[in-house]
Amino acid sequence: MKRLSLLQLIPGMVVAQNVQASNGEMLIPHGTILNSWMITRLELYGILTIYVEDTVPRETFTPPVPETLSYYERVRKSEEFKEFKNDYELELSDFRSTINNVVERNMKLDIDLLLKHSLAITSLGEKKGSIFAMMQNMREYDDSTYAHCINVALLSNILATWLKFSPKEVNLATSCGLLHDIGKLLVPHDILSKPARLTPDEYEEIQKHPVAGYQLLKKQGADVHIQNAALMHHERSDGSGYPLRLHGNQIDRFARLVSIVDVYDAMTAARVYRGPVCPFRVIELYESEGFQKYDVEYLMTFLENVVNTYIRSRCRLSDGREGDIIYINRYKLSRPIVQCGTEYVNLSEYPDLTIEVLL
Repeated sequence: MKRLSLLQLIPGMVVAQNVQASNGEMLIPHGTILNSWMITRLELYGILTIYVEDTVPRETFTPPVPETLSYYERVRKSEEFKEFKNDYELELSDFRSTINNVVERNMKLDIDLLLKHSLAITSLGEKKGSIFAMMQNMREYDDSTYAHCINVALLSNILATWLKFSPKEVNLATSCGLLHDIGKLLVPHDILSKPARLTPDEYEEIQKHPVAGYQLLKKQGADVHIQNAALMHHERSDGSGYPLRLHGNQIDRFARLVSIVDVYDAMTAARVYRGPVCPFRVIELYESEGFQKYDVEYLMTFLENVVNTYIRSRCRLSDGREGDIIYINRYKLSRPIVQCGTEYVNLSEYPDLTIEVLL
């Protein structure tokens, strides 16, 4: 039996101990053979590690076949994406250098300068929604804490705008996203990237990252909301989060915002065993299990706007048919109406039929 981080899990592994949320809710019983959907679902609950058996049964694990997402390929070839990629990579390099100076050399954190660079990336393209597609094509950085922080900053900026926050609050939300995971950079890199099992002490070290980030930002004199975003981004409205097991409005409102996009970025990231998860699959998971865990107003605003960015997109259904997304069902956002030739398929009427991939 060994304890592995989520990034180390692959389908076919056998769960060695019951996986439970911090409030005791059973998520996956021991003996279960993991599949990709179960692993993705763990992101929603903020589970960092689980115990699995030492061996993977040969008959249960088939190496995944990479799938080409032509929708994202088209985005990748666009001039807008090339500009975005260039700016993103420059920002990533600057951000890594700046944060390392703060963490390792105790230099002063210039939040305003970091924010200025992040806002420059968000200005690319007039449509905020286009950033979702462009970010999906930057997934070679998916295991990097630095890149994840930049992604969450961009998504926090978008969500705060959709929520009609004031310009000052939008900037603050962006800064909260940018620095929410800074505590992870205080965890030794050899623990975060360890390919083998984690010891109890190493697991405890990872669990401390929200408090470590809060303490660093407090020492730096950061805005209290930025401090709280670092401390509370793993808290959940039903009290199932950590480290303080806060409920509802006990959680800072900027932390409630950041927690939604933090998990969205993690769930849509590519993994070694699969490409990026289709956004409609992630939205389906939020609809089925997210409303008790996240601020309902913030979550509904996020999901409604995300799905609207995919109207008129072409997709492939789980039965192999291809069509165009023409209408969003407001009460079942993950199940729009898809036009397949002359047929209109209302996915809300077919529970076993899903959007498998965007084309």
